Amino acid sequence: MGAGSSKSSEAAGSNAGPSGNAAASSSACPVPENVRSKVVYNVYNQRIDPSACPKMDPRNNMPVEPNQQPFPGQRKPISTERMVSSIPKGGTDDAWVYPSPQMFYNALKRKGKGDDVTEEDMDPVVHAHNSMNEVTWQHVLAWERLHGGECGDPRLLRFTGRPDELSPLARLSSWFGGQLPFDRHDWWVDRCGQEVRYVIDFYFHEEAAGTPEAFTLRVRPAVDTVESVVDRSKMTIYQTFARLGLPCPITGTPGSIGKEAIQTEQHS
Repeated sequence: MGAGSSKSSEAAGSNAGPSGNAAASSSACPVPENVRSKVVYNVYNQRIDPSACPKMDPRNNMPVEPNQQPFPGQRKPISTERMVSSIPKGGTDDAWVYPSPQMFYNALKRKGKGDDVTEEDMDPVVHAHNSMNEVTWQHVLAWERLHGGECGDPRLLRFTGRPDELSPLARLSSWFGGQLPFDRHDWWVDRCGQEVRYVIDFYFHEEAAGTPEAFTLRVRPAVDTVESVVDRSKMTIYQTFARLGLPCPITGTPGSIGKEAIQTEQHS
């Protein structure tokens, strides 16, 4: 998942996404139990026991976490408030919860990559980080609409940061003079029992710094299966004909999936 700046993304690694704690409130899951993933992961891409009940803080009904404590040498208090994302968490009925500014600051310092980060930086950094993750999920949902008939409730199962590994697409693009991404994440989506990996490249455009256009991303299913290869081909066709205002040449149906994917890209 993305972060609001290259320094925060690189430092946070697998922390640069929603945290693995369940939201305080839950709702009935629309996916039958027999097709839901029974596996739950934490923010570090580690399997956890969902039956283990963590100690809860009665002030906010959230698990007590030691990394909410001020980092040694910290000059000023940093918010410990955590935002609930719109991203449903695989293996649960809840949503992922974003790290607090204090947790993000601790992650930067713990990894030795927060020398140029101040306590005052954390609120805007975390806000940008959370916004980028929300945009990323909308891109994933645009792809998942290709399988809307099979699964109406895809969920983010797990994720990991891979900032030092270029994706094949990013490497190929760089060979032809394209910009290198500042970060890469892999997200695994639970498609009603089927685990699907997505690759996300995040780009920062210095010339647009300070504007919404400063960050862009590329999201696509990883080429792990024949189905993912077919999905990439389908989406290319749908988007191409949607831009031309024509229905899909194969199915003859209106290009709603292509239009939605294009709109998602334009608003990222």
